[in-house]
Amino acid sequence: MTRKPLILSAFLMNTTSHIIGGAWRRPEAQQHRFNELGHWVSLVQKLESESFDIAFFADVVGLYGNHEGGWASHVRRGLQIPANDPLVLVSALAAVTDRIGLALTSSVIQAHPFAFARQLSTLDHLSGGRVGWNVVTSASANAHRNFGGEDLALHSDRYDWAEEYLDVCYKLWEGSWDDDALLQDKTRDHDRGTGLHGDPAGVAKINHVGPRYSVEGPHLSSPSPQRTPYLFQAGSSDRGREVAARHAEATFSMAPRRDIAAAHARDVRDRAERLGRRREDVAFIQGLSFVIGSTEAEARARAADLDESLDVHALIAHTAGSLGVDVGHLPIDTPLDELEHTEGAQGHLSELRAMAPNGQVTLRDLAHFRAQATRIVGTPEQIADELEAWQDAGIDGVNVINATLPGSYDEFIDYVLPVLRERGLARSPEEPPAGGDGPATLRGRLTGADRLPATHPAASHRGAFTHLSAEATETPRAELLASRSA
Repeated sequence: MTRKPLILSAFLMNTTSHIIGGAWRRPEAQQHRFNELGHWVSLVQKLESESFDIAFFADVVGLYGNHEGGWASHVRRGLQIPANDPLVLVSALAAVTDRIGLALTSSVIQAHPFAFARQLSTLDHLSGGRVGWNVVTSASANAHRNFGGEDLALHSDRYDWAEEYLDVCYKLWEGSWDDDALLQDKTRDHDRGTGLHGDPAGVAKINHVGPRYSVEGPHLSSPSPQRTPYLFQAGSSDRGREVAARHAEATFSMAPRRDIAAAHARDVRDRAERLGRRREDVAFIQGLSFVIGSTEAEARARAADLDESLDVHALIAHTAGSLGVDVGHLPIDTPLDELEHTEGAQGHLSELRAMAPNGQVTLRDLAHFRAQATRIVGTPEQIADELEAWQDAGIDGVNVINATLPGSYDEFIDYVLPVLRERGLARSPEEPPAGGDGPATLRGRLTGADRLPATHPAASHRGAFTHLSAEATETPRAELLASRSA
């Protein structure tokens, strides 16, 4: 059987303790250097040299829910605090790389869509089209209060918010400028007395008026190589899956078993097909960590050694905190049925229930889920066998979770990648990506096309707005605003 290369993504965060809480304390771990640019430059350049497709930076804009009686526990344990802005870091990394995709998480609550669309267009220009955006709605009450909210918005309201946010961005990215509107013609124009910089007939205001945003436009950035950045989404609730089916080009999964991942992928692809997209338009990238040994016994011994250094409370708080309940004072085998009615990360709870033998989730399950449920332990050959099985379950790529930096990636590159290449599951550094021989956009690297297909909802805004040359025919803004309040 001929295997298709897996999408290889490094799951990173500009903080000390990301997923596997407590591992930063290991002597060889270097993630405490997260404030040092050189730390990230050397890591991402190595990932690029070994044909990783994406350096993906997660983010939060608020604290997780209280644990052990308050939020001081997060500071003591380093649970994603301090955490720096990935957009700033990715901008610096764009200058020292030329092939690897640079993806970042940004919540719809943290920036106005007009400003954010401009930032990503700028970054897409400066990186040669290598930007990806993971669209999130933030399941942290503290995050919402940090940006003026009274509390965590209802689950359904957060997705309504995200859909309008995306709509504004799409209008700016796809509809405000024609491809050939920026002329920069230095030839002297004898009629005008000067060359023509831009063609007004190719630029449009978007005049968006919706429940949450009013944006006149036009977009201040000209069309970037991808226009719309490559779009990621990670929702696993029913509404989250519907949003992924409509908008996502890739969705991140943290499914604890292959059968759960397969069902998730099949469901989202079924929904995408009903929405007029192709099933293959949505890629699935599974989060997995690896403990590698020359023998299975050695790998299991290394896993046991890693577990000894983990911070169980940090692991529990990471998952339970996003569910909105302080469980830090409870016995470790306490059932957590009362979490069902929270407005937090409902998809995580569903996955945990599916993992538990009787559907009952305990605190111990939370810690296991965070540290071990998506871990593969074994020899490089055994790990490759498992990744083949994940691919057969419908997974297109791997989001490689680290326990230590740079060690987790050094070991994966040195020991697992050669076996994956032998089996066709990974490209060699010399092998071109889907986009061709030279540096490609991120979308081009993953799909072979730099721009979104016509079946994506963003494409509906291409050519949809009245351009400047006919501005007198535009609907008056006051009329648009009145229609919203009616």
